[in-house]
Amino acid sequence: MNELITGVIKGERRAIARALTVVENERDGAEMLLAALFPHTGRAQIIGITGAPGTGKSTLVSALAKAYRAQQQTVAIIAVDPTSPFSGGAIMGDRIRMRDLAGDPGVFIRSMATRGNLGGLARASRDAIRVLDAAGFELILVETVGAGQSEVDIARTAQTTLVVEAPGLGDDVQAIKAGILEIADILVVNKADKPGADSTVSSLKAMLELGHPAAREQMVAHHGRILHVQNPAAAVEARFWLPPVLRTVASEGGGIPELMQAIAQHRAHLALDGALQSLEKQQIEIELHDRLRAALIARLLAIIPQEMLADMIARIQARTLDPHAAVQQLLAAQVSQYPDLR
Repeated sequence: MNELITGVIKGERRAIARALTVVENERDGAEMLLAALFPHTGRAQIIGITGAPGTGKSTLVSALAKAYRAQQQTVAIIAVDPTSPFSGGAIMGDRIRMRDLAGDPGVFIRSMATRGNLGGLARASRDAIRVLDAAGFELILVETVGAGQSEVDIARTAQTTLVVEAPGLGDDVQAIKAGILEIADILVVNKADKPGADSTVSSLKAMLELGHPAAREQMVAHHGRILHVQNPAAAVEARFWLPPVLRTVASEGGGIPELMQAIAQHRAHLALDGALQSLEKQQIEIELHDRLRAALIARLLAIIPQEMLADMIARIQARTLDPHAAVQQLLAAQVSQYPDLR
């Protein structure tokens, strides 16, 4: 394990791949590995790419990686693929779409299956990002599965979130629905050479204008960062980030330089007034809550007798007990047996 840790810190590809496997499969030593690597994290720029299936996210990620490599920056890519609820398997199709990056020593691609985890990311995505961060990659691009409007976990992980849309995938109302668009730092209309691109851009801009602080005399929240606007009509743009709507044709490299410029501008915006530190603090708080919740549930299920669970299920099915009351009884039984749970 010590050799593995040293190899990751040195950026050795074989060690990085082995470490990611240990973390993803939660093998023995995973916690020790992550604890040793954690002091070496916090240097990479993490960019999330999300959006509906068919918008060209993988092609956009590949185009961005090529452009960053042209600037001599090292890039790691985490591509999350959905897991079949029937077979449990996953087709790592992003590796096929990103084959142009194969053989580049400055690029590391890792595909991960969601394994049933909701929210667009795999359960081990945060830990995988930390392994790649500790390995010294300057940029980490995280492509989500494209789950739809509920796919907001990426905003709790990335520093800059790109939401990718494409013409012809829905009506104008679909673009205005609350949810996934609210997590966007940059909105990208990919496949902008297709019919309907102008309508898609107009719809997205109209939605954004409705939420601009200059149109509302109240505080504005974005990604949990609350900014008090004293004079909305004279709001200083440096204090509030209005997500730009950009056009790209990723398959041909169109619009990629402008997208990179917008990403750099958002990075500079986060550097103002300690916004980056505030964002990181919020993300750590959310992660702690998630991990604590999972650990407590696992610990509770481990001490509840299977016979008691089976009895509760039978009583609920017989309609002699409702689920809420069953949960309260299970908790009360464990608290009486284990006072430390009070």
